[in-house]
This record gives sequence, C-alpha cells and structure tokens, in this order.
Amino acid sequence: MGRMSVELEPHPLRARVLAEVHARPFLPVETPRRVLHYAFITDGEKSQADREALAAFCASLGLDGPAKGAKHHRVAFSGTVLRWESHSEFTTYSWEFGDPGVSDAPAPQPFRPAADGLRGVMTLVPQPGPLMVSIDLHLIPAASLPKGPQSIFGEAHLAASDVENGVATVATDFRTDAHGFVRLLVVDNGMERGQAGALLQRVLEIETYCTLTLLGLPVAQEIGPSVRKIETELPLVMSAMERSDGLENNRQLLDRITRLAAELEAGAAGALFRFGATRAYADIVRIRLAALEEKALPGFDSWSEFLDRRLQPAIRTCSSMEERQANLSRKLTRAAQLLRTRIDIELESQNRDLLRAMNERARIQLRLQQTVEGLSAAAITYYISGLILYVLSG
Repeated sequence: MGRMSVELEPHPLRARVLAEVHARPFLPVETPRRVLHYAFITDGEKSQADREALAAFCASLGLDGPAKGAKHHRVAFSGTVLRWESHSEFTTYSWEFGDPGVSDAPAPQPFRPAADGLRGVMTLVPQPGPLMVSIDLHLIPAASLPKGPQSIFGEAHLAASDVENGVATVATDFRTDAHGFVRLLVVDNGMERGQAGALLQRVLEIETYCTLTLLGLPVAQEIGPSVRKIETELPLVMSAMERSDGLENNRQLLDRITRLAAELEAGAAGALFRFGATRAYADIVRIRLAALEEKALPGFDSWSEFLDRRLQPAIRTCSSMEERQANLSRKLTRAAQLLRTRIDIELESQNRDLLRAMNERARIQLRLQQTVEGLSAAAITYYISGLILYVLSG
C-alpha cells in the first residue's frame, strides 16, 4: 500500500523565525585582517533606501544583492569584503581588508596605514543615515606586537585582556582617533579561523551596542527638567486639595493635575522606546562580554571593568528616570481620582438639593392647582345659581 503525501500548512511566520536562528553567522577570518566598521541610524524609509542602494552597488559589480527580507549580506570584490547588516534601528557596514602594510615588512604594523587612507570605500554607496559608530579594528599576529598593546595606545585608560583561554588579546582605549575611529586591537595568539571570525564579530558588537546604549542618556537628561517641575508642583497641588472647598475650586485643581499628567505622559511616550532599547542593548553588551571569558592583563582593566564604569551610570540614570515617571504617573492618577470623587460628591449634593427644590415646587403647584380648582367650582356654582334664580324670577 503506497504512502500518502501529506502537505502540512506552515505558520505564516515560520520561515522568518527559523531564518533568525541563522542570522548574522560567524564567518572564518584569516590573520592579519583590517576592518572598518560603521553603524548608521536608519528608520524604515532610510533602511529600505539603503537596501536598494546596496542592491544597485552589487549589480554594478555583477554580483547578487541581498535577498528579499534578508538581514545580512556579504560581498567580496577586489580583495575587499563588505559585510552588510540591517537591524531594527541601525544598519552596519563592515569593510574587511587583508594586510595593507608594506610588502617587505616582516609583520603587519598595527593600524598602518591610518584609517583615513582606507575609509574611501564608504563612498562607494550612499550614506544610509546619520553616522553613529565608526571602528578601526586590526587583527594581527602576536609577532607584530612584541612590546604589548601599551606600545600602541599608551598606558592611560587602556583596557586590555586575554580572552578565550588566552588564544587572543583584545585592547582599546575606547577613544576616537584623529579620524573619528575607535581603535580596537586583536592580537592572535593561536586562534583558529572560525574562532577569529567569532571574536571579531563579538568585539565589534560590543563597541557598537555600547555606543547605542548611551543614546538613552541624552533623552533622560532632556526630560529631566520637566519631570523635576512636575515633582515640585504635585505636592503643591496635593496641599491645595486639602484646603480646597467648592465645586469650582476642585475643578480648577483637576485641570492642573490633568495638564501635569499630559505633560508627563508626553515625555514618557517619547522616551519609552529609547529606554527600552537602552536596556536591550546593555543586555547584549553584557552577554558579549561574558562570551569573551576575559582575564585582564596585569596593570590594566578588563573590558568588562572599563565598560561597567562607562555604561552603568548612564543605564542607572535612564532606569531612575523611567521609575520616576512611573511613580509620578501613579500619584497623578490617584490625585485625579480623588478629585473626581470629590467633584462627583459635590455634584450629587447639588443634584439632591435641586431635586428637593423641584419636589417643593411641585407640591406648591399642586396646592395652587387644588385651590384654583376649588375656586372654579365655587364660581361655576354661583353662576348657575344666579342663572336659575334669574329664570325663576322671570
């Protein structure tokens, strides 16, 4: 008996969910390698325009562009590799070069030539949006750095660690150089190509997401004065509520609270995405740092220690501001409810007095009606009596 072919209907999102498992894979990397990495802020329209521009660039090289809905794409041409990635609010371009050093040099020289001699590649495609991150990463063999990373960066504010059980050393001062790049140095102490590819992607993501995490700080600082003003005015309104009497006064206080609540919610709505993104990016940085399995070099901070000092104040500021907004929202809601209850009681009291007055007027009208009806009956009786008397007299 033959087997029946059964077609199972997939969930509409199944393909996208499964594709996410393989999004942004680690690719093998040869040592030495130079990478210029850029991150641009892109909204929906800019992201689509950037995808079309990349497709046009690939077509000009006779290569395939990114597939529909693809989040990453890799293009190799003329000894250069371009790795493109699309994220929720930003797009990255990573340009990979083989060692561009002097051909007769015994080993590649760190960050030679300078980044300004290589960044012209970014002019091959239109800039997709405002530049947020620019990184100059150099992967070199250990023989190229006999005196350690301090010979490149100096010893002040240097973060340097052995990672992944000592197969590599990563170092940076997290400062921008004269060309606007943050320099990241990765020293290969015996990595496999796959290890090198994974490590380079992690350190690039750490600096990228670290910078994006800090975007929440200006937002918190911007809405801070408004939140402080509301925190100052709310106790004054609450104090006035204790002394308030009368429907009109309570209505005026309710209007003040409503205005404060509207101002607070406008700021909170504007900051909601940014603060949520700050938390998400900070979690990614923490996970990537944990994956490095760092061991700080003697005399230097590890990347985790350095970035903890750099990020935590900003993250705490954003969290504190978000909590203050939530607390104020709850207090304003309770105050508004109290005033509405007081106004409702005042209205009920007025309605009760109005109904009492209406009942009294109805009672008086009824008595007047009874009186008028009695007088009318007497007048009619008198008229009929006079008419009868007149007839009899005739």
